[in-house]
Amino acid sequence: MTRTGVDPNWPHVVIVGAGFGGLAVAQQLARAPVRVTVVDRNNYHLFVPLLYQVATAALSPADVAEPIRHVLGRYPNIRVVLGEVTQVDTDARHVALATGETLQYDRLVVATGSTSSYFGHDEWRRHAPACKSIEEARVIRSRVLGAFEEAERDGAADREALMTFVIVGGGPTGVELAGSVAELARHALTSDFRRIRPETAKIILIEGGPRILAAFPDSLATYAERALARLGVQVMTNMPVEAITAEGLTAGGRFIPARTVLWGAGVAPTGAAKLLGIAPGPGGRVAVRPDLSVEGLENVYSLGDVAACLDEDGKPLPGLAQVAQQQGEYLGKALRARLTGGAAPKPFRFHNRGNAAIIGRHAAIFDFGRFRMKGYPAWMLWAIVHVVLLVNFAQRIRVSLQWLWRYLTYRRGARIITTPIGRPPG
Repeated sequence: MTRTGVDPNWPHVVIVGAGFGGLAVAQQLARAPVRVTVVDRNNYHLFVPLLYQVATAALSPADVAEPIRHVLGRYPNIRVVLGEVTQVDTDARHVALATGETLQYDRLVVATGSTSSYFGHDEWRRHAPACKSIEEARVIRSRVLGAFEEAERDGAADREALMTFVIVGGGPTGVELAGSVAELARHALTSDFRRIRPETAKIILIEGGPRILAAFPDSLATYAERALARLGVQVMTNMPVEAITAEGLTAGGRFIPARTVLWGAGVAPTGAAKLLGIAPGPGGRVAVRPDLSVEGLENVYSLGDVAACLDEDGKPLPGLAQVAQQQGEYLGKALRARLTGGAAPKPFRFHNRGNAAIIGRHAAIFDFGRFRMKGYPAWMLWAIVHVVLLVNFAQRIRVSLQWLWRYLTYRRGARIITTPIGRPPG
Protein backbone atom coordinates (compact mmCIF):
# COMPACT_ATOMS: atom_id res chain seq x y z
CA MET A 1 0.00 0.00 0.00
CA THR A 2 1.09 3.57 -0.62
CA ARG A 3 0.76 6.27 2.02
CA THR A 4 -2.65 7.13 0.57
CA GLY A 5 -3.85 3.57 1.05
CA VAL A 6 -3.81 2.75 -2.67
CA ASP A 7 -2.48 -0.69 -3.57
CA PRO A 8 -0.24 -0.56 -6.68
CA ASN A 9 -1.54 -4.04 -7.55
CA TRP A 10 -5.11 -2.84 -7.92
CA PRO A 11 -6.48 -2.82 -11.50
CA HIS A 12 -5.66 0.39 -13.34
CA VAL A 13 -8.32 2.33 -15.25
CA VAL A 14 -7.12 5.15 -17.51
CA ILE A 15 -9.74 7.73 -18.51
CA VAL A 16 -8.88 10.05 -21.41
CA GLY A 17 -11.00 13.18 -21.20
CA ALA A 18 -12.57 14.92 -18.19
CA GLY A 19 -15.82 16.09 -19.73
CA PHE A 20 -19.22 15.05 -18.45
CA GLY A 21 -18.68 11.39 -19.34
CA GLY A 22 -15.10 10.94 -18.18
CA LEU A 23 -15.71 12.78 -14.93
CA ALA A 24 -18.79 10.66 -14.18
CA VAL A 25 -16.80 7.44 -14.73
CA ALA A 26 -14.09 8.61 -12.35
CA GLN A 27 -16.57 9.62 -9.66
CA GLN A 28 -18.28 6.22 -9.79
CA LEU A 29 -14.89 4.55 -9.29
CA ALA A 30 -13.96 6.79 -6.36
CA ARG A 31 -12.77 4.90 -3.28
CA ALA A 32 -13.16 1.52 -5.04
CA PRO A 33 -10.20 -0.92 -4.94
CA VAL A 34 -9.17 0.41 -8.35
CA ARG A 35 -6.43 2.82 -9.41
CA VAL A 36 -7.79 5.55 -11.69
CA THR A 37 -5.82 7.99 -13.84
CA VAL A 38 -7.68 10.84 -15.54
CA VAL A 39 -5.84 12.45 -18.46
CA ASP A 40 -6.91 15.73 -20.04
CA ARG A 41 -5.13 18.39 -22.10
CA ASN A 42 -6.78 21.05 -19.90
CA ASN A 43 -6.62 21.26 -16.13
CA TYR A 44 -10.32 22.07 -15.88
CA HIS A 45 -13.72 20.53 -16.50
CA LEU A 46 -15.72 22.80 -18.81
CA PHE A 47 -19.49 23.20 -18.58
CA VAL A 48 -19.99 23.62 -22.33
CA PRO A 49 -23.79 24.27 -22.26
CA LEU A 50 -23.16 27.68 -20.67
CA LEU A 51 -20.08 28.59 -22.70
CA TYR A 52 -22.13 30.82 -25.01
CA GLN A 53 -22.84 33.04 -21.99
CA VAL A 54 -19.10 33.56 -21.57
CA ALA A 55 -18.94 34.46 -25.26
CA THR A 56 -21.67 37.09 -24.81
CA ALA A 57 -20.38 38.63 -21.56
CA ALA A 58 -23.06 37.18 -19.27
CA LEU A 59 -20.65 34.96 -17.31
CA SER A 60 -16.90 34.76 -16.80
CA PRO A 61 -14.77 31.67 -17.60
CA ALA A 62 -14.45 30.79 -13.90
CA ASP A 63 -18.22 30.44 -13.72
CA VAL A 64 -18.27 27.56 -16.21
CA ALA A 65 -14.92 25.85 -15.56
CA GLU A 66 -13.68 24.01 -12.49
CA PRO A 67 -10.15 22.58 -11.93
CA ILE A 68 -10.25 18.80 -12.33
CA ARG A 69 -8.01 18.35 -9.29
CA HIS A 70 -10.48 20.28 -7.17
CA VAL A 71 -13.33 18.02 -8.30
CA LEU A 72 -11.44 14.74 -7.84
CA GLY A 73 -8.79 15.67 -5.28
CA ARG A 74 -10.68 14.18 -2.34
CA TYR A 75 -10.43 10.66 -3.76
CA PRO A 76 -7.06 9.01 -2.93
CA ASN A 77 -7.37 6.35 -5.64
CA ILE A 78 -7.73 8.92 -8.45
CA ARG A 79 -4.72 10.58 -10.08
CA VAL A 80 -5.06 13.52 -12.48
CA VAL A 81 -2.53 13.98 -15.29
CA LEU A 82 -2.33 17.12 -17.40
CA GLY A 83 -1.28 16.03 -20.88
CA GLU A 84 -2.28 15.10 -24.39
CA VAL A 85 -2.49 11.49 -25.56
CA THR A 86 -0.41 10.92 -28.69
CA GLN A 87 -0.65 7.16 -29.09
CA VAL A 88 -2.61 4.18 -27.81
CA ASP A 89 -1.21 0.65 -28.12
CA THR A 90 -4.17 -1.64 -27.46
CA ASP A 91 -2.03 -4.77 -27.71
CA ALA A 92 0.52 -3.65 -25.12
CA ARG A 93 -2.21 -1.78 -23.20
CA HIS A 94 -0.38 1.47 -22.84
CA VAL A 95 -1.15 5.12 -23.49
CA ALA A 96 1.64 7.48 -24.56
CA LEU A 97 1.50 11.18 -23.69
CA ALA A 98 3.13 14.14 -25.40
CA THR A 99 5.22 14.65 -22.25
CA GLY A 100 6.90 11.29 -22.84
CA GLU A 101 5.08 9.55 -19.99
CA THR A 102 3.55 6.13 -20.67
CA LEU A 103 0.56 4.80 -18.75
CA GLN A 104 -0.17 1.07 -18.54
CA TYR A 105 -3.84 0.22 -18.22
CA ASP A 106 -6.12 -2.68 -17.47
CA ARG A 107 -9.15 -0.80 -18.75
CA LEU A 108 -9.14 2.25 -21.03
CA VAL A 109 -11.98 4.75 -21.32
CA VAL A 110 -11.92 7.22 -24.22
CA ALA A 111 -14.17 10.25 -23.69
CA THR A 112 -12.46 13.01 -25.66
CA GLY A 113 -15.63 14.81 -26.77
CA SER A 114 -16.16 16.78 -29.94
CA THR A 115 -14.80 19.75 -31.84
CA SER A 116 -16.25 22.26 -34.26
CA SER A 117 -16.84 21.12 -37.83
CA TYR A 118 -16.61 23.53 -40.77
CA PHE A 119 -17.67 20.86 -43.26
CA GLY A 120 -14.37 20.81 -45.08
CA HIS A 121 -13.85 24.59 -45.04
CA ASP A 122 -11.38 25.03 -42.21
CA GLU A 123 -10.28 28.32 -43.80
CA TRP A 124 -13.52 29.80 -42.42
CA ARG A 125 -12.40 29.19 -38.86
CA ARG A 126 -10.36 32.37 -38.46
CA HIS A 127 -13.22 34.53 -39.75
CA ALA A 128 -16.05 32.71 -37.94
CA PRO A 129 -15.00 31.42 -34.50
CA ALA A 130 -17.01 28.61 -32.94
CA CYS A 131 -17.88 28.30 -29.25
CA LYS A 132 -16.37 25.01 -28.06
CA SER A 133 -13.58 26.22 -25.74
CA ILE A 134 -12.82 29.03 -23.31
CA GLU A 135 -10.32 30.46 -25.77
CA GLU A 136 -12.94 30.58 -28.53
CA ALA A 137 -15.52 32.09 -26.18
CA ARG A 138 -13.07 34.86 -25.27
CA VAL A 139 -12.38 35.53 -28.95
CA ILE A 140 -16.12 35.81 -29.65
CA ARG A 141 -16.66 38.12 -26.69
CA SER A 142 -13.80 40.36 -27.80
CA ARG A 143 -15.02 40.47 -31.41
CA VAL A 144 -18.60 41.27 -30.47
CA LEU A 145 -17.69 43.98 -27.97
CA GLY A 146 -14.86 45.19 -30.19
CA ALA A 147 -17.24 45.67 -33.11
CA PHE A 148 -19.29 48.12 -31.05
CA GLU A 149 -16.12 49.91 -29.95
CA GLU A 150 -14.94 50.29 -33.55
CA ALA A 151 -18.37 51.50 -34.66
CA GLU A 152 -18.25 54.17 -31.92
CA ARG A 153 -15.14 55.77 -33.42
CA ASP A 154 -15.43 59.08 -35.23
CA GLY A 155 -15.79 58.60 -38.96
CA ALA A 156 -16.19 54.82 -38.90
CA ALA A 157 -16.65 54.18 -42.62
CA ASP A 158 -18.10 50.67 -42.34
CA ARG A 159 -20.35 51.25 -39.34
CA GLU A 160 -23.24 49.23 -40.80
CA ALA A 161 -21.04 46.18 -41.32
CA LEU A 162 -19.59 46.61 -37.84
CA MET A 163 -23.10 46.67 -36.42
CA THR A 164 -24.11 43.49 -38.27
CA PHE A 165 -23.67 40.15 -36.50
CA VAL A 166 -24.24 36.90 -38.37
CA ILE A 167 -24.60 33.57 -36.57
CA VAL A 168 -24.31 30.46 -38.74
CA GLY A 169 -26.34 27.42 -37.67
CA GLY A 170 -29.92 27.12 -36.52
CA GLY A 171 -29.37 24.45 -33.88
CA PRO A 172 -29.50 25.14 -30.11
CA THR A 173 -26.02 26.69 -30.08
CA GLY A 174 -26.80 29.11 -32.89
CA VAL A 175 -30.19 30.03 -31.46
CA GLU A 176 -28.76 30.64 -27.99
CA LEU A 177 -25.89 32.72 -29.40
CA ALA A 178 -28.25 34.80 -31.54
CA GLY A 179 -30.64 35.45 -28.65
CA SER A 180 -27.83 36.33 -26.26
CA VAL A 181 -26.12 38.72 -28.70
CA ALA A 182 -29.49 40.38 -29.30
CA GLU A 183 -30.11 40.85 -25.57
CA LEU A 184 -26.58 42.22 -25.14
CA ALA A 185 -27.20 44.82 -27.83
CA ARG A 186 -30.81 45.63 -26.98
CA HIS A 187 -30.41 45.88 -23.21
CA ALA A 188 -26.93 45.67 -21.66
CA LEU A 189 -25.14 48.16 -23.95
CA THR A 190 -27.87 50.71 -24.65
CA SER A 191 -26.51 53.42 -22.30
CA ASP A 192 -22.81 52.82 -22.83
CA PHE A 193 -22.18 54.57 -26.16
CA ARG A 194 -22.63 58.12 -27.48
CA ARG A 195 -22.26 57.93 -31.28
CA ILE A 196 -24.04 54.66 -31.94
CA ARG A 197 -27.24 53.01 -30.76
CA PRO A 198 -26.38 49.36 -29.98
CA GLU A 199 -30.08 48.43 -29.99
CA THR A 200 -30.14 49.09 -33.74
CA ALA A 201 -27.56 46.38 -34.43
CA LYS A 202 -28.59 43.83 -37.03
CA ILE A 203 -28.45 40.21 -35.81
CA ILE A 204 -28.95 37.54 -38.46
CA LEU A 205 -29.30 33.79 -37.88
CA ILE A 206 -28.41 31.73 -40.97
CA GLU A 207 -29.64 28.15 -41.39
CA GLY A 208 -28.97 25.95 -44.41
CA GLY A 209 -32.04 23.79 -43.85
CA PRO A 210 -35.73 24.59 -44.15
CA ARG A 211 -36.14 25.56 -40.46
CA ILE A 212 -34.21 26.18 -37.28
CA LEU A 213 -34.00 23.65 -34.42
CA ALA A 214 -34.50 20.64 -36.68
CA ALA A 215 -34.20 18.23 -33.73
CA PHE A 216 -37.24 19.80 -32.03
CA PRO A 217 -40.93 19.46 -32.93
CA ASP A 218 -42.30 22.00 -35.42
CA SER A 219 -44.40 23.76 -32.79
CA LEU A 220 -41.39 24.46 -30.54
CA ALA A 221 -39.22 25.55 -33.47
CA THR A 222 -41.95 27.96 -34.61
CA TYR A 223 -42.21 29.39 -31.10
CA ALA A 224 -38.42 29.85 -30.98
CA GLU A 225 -38.39 31.68 -34.31
CA ARG A 226 -41.12 34.04 -33.12
CA ALA A 227 -39.25 34.66 -29.86
CA LEU A 228 -36.10 35.49 -31.82
CA ALA A 229 -38.10 37.87 -34.01
CA ARG A 230 -39.32 39.70 -30.88
CA LEU A 231 -35.66 40.22 -29.96
CA GLY A 232 -35.00 41.64 -33.40
CA VAL A 233 -33.16 38.61 -34.77
CA GLN A 234 -33.68 38.01 -38.48
CA VAL A 235 -33.88 34.27 -39.23
CA MET A 236 -32.87 33.23 -42.75
CA THR A 237 -33.47 29.57 -43.68
CA ASN A 238 -32.54 27.58 -46.80
CA MET A 239 -29.32 29.60 -46.91
CA PRO A 240 -26.34 27.25 -47.23
CA VAL A 241 -23.06 29.05 -46.56
CA GLU A 242 -20.81 29.39 -49.60
CA ALA A 243 -17.99 31.62 -48.36
CA ILE A 244 -16.85 33.52 -45.28
CA THR A 245 -14.25 36.29 -45.43
CA ALA A 246 -13.14 39.20 -43.27
CA GLU A 247 -15.69 41.33 -45.12
CA GLY A 248 -18.73 39.15 -44.53
CA LEU A 249 -20.58 36.02 -45.54
CA THR A 250 -22.03 34.63 -48.74
CA ALA A 251 -25.01 32.28 -48.30
CA GLY A 252 -27.69 31.19 -50.75
CA GLY A 253 -26.11 33.34 -53.44
CA ARG A 254 -26.36 36.48 -51.31
CA PHE A 255 -23.48 38.46 -49.80
CA ILE A 256 -24.05 39.90 -46.31
CA PRO A 257 -21.51 42.53 -45.20
CA ALA A 258 -20.62 41.77 -41.58
CA ARG A 259 -17.47 42.21 -39.54
CA THR A 260 -18.57 39.62 -36.98
CA VAL A 261 -19.57 36.11 -38.07
CA LEU A 262 -20.02 33.41 -35.42
CA TRP A 263 -20.11 29.66 -36.10
CA GLY A 264 -22.64 27.34 -34.49
CA ALA A 265 -23.37 25.05 -37.40
CA GLY A 266 -21.73 21.73 -36.73
CA VAL A 267 -19.62 19.53 -34.51
CA ALA A 268 -17.45 16.50 -35.19
CA PRO A 269 -15.97 13.91 -32.86
CA THR A 270 -12.31 14.19 -32.01
CA GLY A 271 -9.97 11.74 -33.73
CA ALA A 272 -10.41 8.95 -31.20
CA ALA A 273 -10.89 6.24 -33.84
CA LYS A 274 -7.58 7.12 -35.45
CA LEU A 275 -5.91 7.20 -32.04
CA LEU A 276 -7.20 3.69 -31.34
CA GLY A 277 -6.15 2.47 -34.78
CA ILE A 278 -9.65 1.48 -35.88
CA ALA A 279 -11.99 2.52 -38.68
CA PRO A 280 -14.43 5.26 -37.61
CA GLY A 281 -18.08 4.35 -37.20
CA PRO A 282 -21.17 6.40 -38.11
CA GLY A 283 -20.45 10.13 -38.27
CA GLY A 284 -16.75 9.55 -37.60
CA ARG A 285 -17.49 8.28 -34.10
CA VAL A 286 -16.14 5.17 -32.40
CA ALA A 287 -18.47 2.20 -32.82
CA VAL A 288 -19.38 0.71 -29.43
CA ARG A 289 -21.34 -2.28 -28.17
CA PRO A 290 -24.38 -1.92 -25.88
CA ASP A 291 -22.07 -2.03 -22.84
CA LEU A 292 -20.01 0.86 -24.33
CA SER A 293 -17.02 -1.36 -25.11
CA VAL A 294 -15.34 -0.53 -28.42
CA GLU A 295 -16.11 -2.87 -31.31
CA GLY A 296 -13.09 -5.05 -32.15
CA LEU A 297 -11.05 -4.13 -29.06
CA GLU A 298 -10.74 -5.71 -25.63
CA ASN A 299 -10.89 -3.70 -22.41
CA VAL A 300 -11.39 -0.42 -24.26
CA TYR A 301 -14.53 1.70 -23.81
CA SER A 302 -15.82 4.91 -25.32
CA LEU A 303 -18.66 7.28 -24.47
CA GLY A 304 -20.04 10.74 -25.01
CA ASP A 305 -19.78 12.73 -28.23
CA VAL A 306 -17.01 10.51 -29.54
CA ALA A 307 -18.97 7.23 -29.31
CA ALA A 308 -21.54 5.93 -31.79
CA CYS A 309 -23.96 4.48 -29.27
CA LEU A 310 -27.34 3.43 -30.65
CA ASP A 311 -30.70 3.82 -28.97
CA GLU A 312 -33.48 1.23 -28.90
CA ASP A 313 -34.55 2.24 -32.41
CA GLY A 314 -31.06 1.79 -33.82
CA LYS A 315 -30.38 5.53 -34.12
CA PRO A 316 -27.18 7.15 -32.76
CA LEU A 317 -27.68 8.99 -29.50
CA PRO A 318 -27.19 12.77 -29.78
CA GLY A 319 -24.12 14.54 -28.51
CA LEU A 320 -25.71 15.97 -25.37
CA ALA A 321 -24.31 16.48 -21.89
CA GLN A 322 -27.03 14.32 -20.36
CA VAL A 323 -26.14 11.43 -22.69
CA ALA A 324 -22.46 11.58 -21.74
CA GLN A 325 -23.23 11.90 -18.04
CA GLN A 326 -25.61 8.94 -18.02
CA GLN A 327 -23.11 6.86 -19.98
CA GLY A 328 -20.36 7.82 -17.55
CA GLU A 329 -22.41 6.85 -14.51
CA TYR A 330 -23.35 3.55 -16.15
CA LEU A 331 -19.81 2.70 -17.24
CA GLY A 332 -18.29 3.65 -13.89
CA LYS A 333 -20.67 1.32 -12.06
CA ALA A 334 -20.11 -1.41 -14.66
CA LEU A 335 -16.32 -1.24 -14.41
CA ARG A 336 -16.51 -1.22 -10.63
CA ALA A 337 -18.64 -4.39 -10.71
CA ARG A 338 -16.42 -6.16 -13.24
CA LEU A 339 -13.15 -5.29 -11.49
CA THR A 340 -14.39 -6.22 -8.00
CA GLY A 341 -16.13 -9.46 -8.92
CA GLY A 342 -19.65 -8.08 -9.05
CA ALA A 343 -22.47 -9.02 -11.39
CA ALA A 344 -22.27 -7.90 -15.03
CA PRO A 345 -24.61 -4.96 -15.67
CA LYS A 346 -27.39 -4.82 -18.21
CA PRO A 347 -26.73 -2.97 -21.50
CA PHE A 348 -26.75 0.82 -21.33
CA ARG A 349 -30.11 2.48 -21.85
CA PHE A 350 -30.51 6.22 -22.23
CA HIS A 351 -33.32 7.94 -20.31
CA ASN A 352 -34.25 11.20 -22.00
CA ARG A 353 -34.52 14.00 -19.45
CA GLY A 354 -35.50 16.58 -22.03
CA ASN A 355 -33.83 18.53 -24.80
CA ALA A 356 -33.77 22.29 -24.29
CA ALA A 357 -32.83 25.58 -25.89
CA ILE A 358 -33.06 29.09 -24.45
CA ILE A 359 -33.91 32.01 -26.71
CA GLY A 360 -33.91 34.90 -24.28
CA ARG A 361 -35.55 36.36 -21.20
CA HIS A 362 -38.70 34.36 -20.35
CA ALA A 363 -38.31 32.38 -23.59
CA ALA A 364 -37.10 28.79 -23.80
CA ILE A 365 -38.25 25.42 -25.09
CA PHE A 366 -38.13 21.93 -23.57
CA ASP A 367 -38.88 18.70 -25.41
CA PHE A 368 -39.40 15.63 -23.25
CA GLY A 369 -40.78 13.52 -26.09
CA ARG A 370 -44.42 13.11 -25.13
CA PHE A 371 -44.44 16.29 -23.06
CA ARG A 372 -43.34 19.77 -24.19
CA MET A 373 -42.82 23.13 -22.51
CA LYS A 374 -42.20 26.63 -23.79
CA GLY A 375 -42.09 30.20 -22.56
CA TYR A 376 -41.55 31.25 -18.96
CA PRO A 377 -41.96 27.78 -17.33
CA ALA A 378 -39.40 26.30 -19.72
CA TRP A 379 -37.08 29.25 -19.08
CA MET A 380 -37.23 28.72 -15.32
CA LEU A 381 -36.73 24.97 -15.66
CA TRP A 382 -33.76 25.53 -17.99
CA ALA A 383 -32.12 27.80 -15.40
CA ILE A 384 -32.71 25.37 -12.53
CA VAL A 385 -31.41 22.36 -14.46
CA HIS A 386 -28.25 24.14 -15.60
CA VAL A 387 -27.44 25.42 -12.12
CA VAL A 388 -27.90 21.93 -10.64
CA LEU A 389 -25.62 20.40 -13.30
CA LEU A 390 -22.67 22.63 -12.38
CA VAL A 391 -20.11 20.47 -10.60
CA ASN A 392 -19.26 22.86 -7.76
CA PHE A 393 -21.53 24.35 -5.08
CA ALA A 394 -19.70 27.69 -5.17
CA GLN A 395 -20.27 27.86 -8.93
CA ARG A 396 -23.99 27.26 -8.43
CA ILE A 397 -24.23 30.13 -5.97
CA ARG A 398 -22.09 32.42 -8.12
CA VAL A 399 -23.98 31.75 -11.35
CA SER A 400 -27.36 32.07 -9.60
CA LEU A 401 -26.40 35.48 -8.18
CA GLN A 402 -25.04 36.64 -11.54
CA TRP A 403 -28.24 35.62 -13.28
CA LEU A 404 -30.36 37.32 -10.60
CA TRP A 405 -28.36 40.55 -10.95
CA ARG A 406 -28.61 40.37 -14.74
CA TYR A 407 -32.36 39.73 -14.51
CA LEU A 408 -32.97 42.71 -12.22
CA THR A 409 -30.65 45.20 -13.94
CA TYR A 410 -30.28 43.94 -17.54
CA ARG A 411 -26.53 44.42 -17.03
CA ARG A 412 -23.67 42.07 -17.87
CA GLY A 413 -20.53 42.24 -15.77
CA ALA A 414 -18.07 40.23 -17.87
CA ARG A 415 -17.70 42.79 -20.68
CA ILE A 416 -13.92 42.48 -20.90
CA ILE A 417 -12.06 42.58 -24.22
CA THR A 418 -9.08 40.24 -23.90
CA THR A 419 -7.87 40.00 -27.51
CA PRO A 420 -6.78 42.85 -29.79
CA ILE A 421 -9.57 44.75 -31.52
CA GLY A 422 -9.48 44.53 -35.30
CA ARG A 423 -10.43 42.36 -38.16
CA PRO A 424 -8.74 38.99 -38.69
CA PRO A 425 -6.11 38.95 -41.44
CA GLY A 426 -7.69 38.71 -44.88
